[in-house]
Amino acid sequence: MRIAVAGGTGVVGRHVVETARGRGHEVVVLARSQGVDLSTGAGLDLAGVQAVVDVTSIRTTSGRSATRFFTEVTRHLLAAERAAGVGHHLVLSIVGLDDAPYGYYAGKAAQERLVQAGEVPWTLLRATQFHEFAGQVHERMRLGPVALVPAMRSQPIAAREVAARLVALAEAGPAGRVPDLAGPREERMAELSRRWAAATGVRGRVLELPVPGRFGRALRDGTLLARPGSQHGEQTFEQWLTAGRAHPGP
Repeated sequence: MRIAVAGGTGVVGRHVVETARGRGHEVVVLARSQGVDLSTGAGLDLAGVQAVVDVTSIRTTSGRSATRFFTEVTRHLLAAERAAGVGHHLVLSIVGLDDAPYGYYAGKAAQERLVQAGEVPWTLLRATQFHEFAGQVHERMRLGPVALVPAMRSQPIAAREVAARLVALAEAGPAGRVPDLAGPREERMAELSRRWAAATGVRGRVLELPVPGRFGRALRDGTLLARPGSQHGEQTFEQWLTAGRAHPGP
């Protein structure tokens, strides 16, 4: 099978590429480093592709910026898929999105709506935050020696396990909304950030900061945790750290 991976150089994307190639598939990486700008459609060619896995991301907390990015990328992908006769569009989204459509999540909600309303047969997988998220939050929220980490309940999962599920779904064909995928246990993001910093030698204090408003409540009240019927990965955050997967910086 020829699989195109949108965002194939990112946290999950590189694992999707590695896993798909390891299972004997031909992989096309859709990323700026490969001459493809998904925001404009420049360089986007899906000739011969049977499935597209969209794991694109943008580094922003702005709902407007995220919505614009995911809308542009999704429209260009769907148009290219229709033109090339691609029969399967897979998109990775976020657990709890319906109850927390704010900021970055608003962009993912717009992405889901476009895919579900499109003409290309689709599969939608929602997952919880990746293990790498703890380090990303720590770095983005640092003020000098202090990292102000949001008060947040999380159920982190290994990016490799998410990638493996996406490749299996690509092989299986369009399935619509599939069961959510979450990590094996609930954690507090501030504690994950502290453990990440200790493991990577990043000094300084981590302070847990409640985020105001509806989105802050969603972070704290379990909205982003697995629901009944979800599937679960196996690797815990501690096992991921021990395996040496963490690196200083996001």
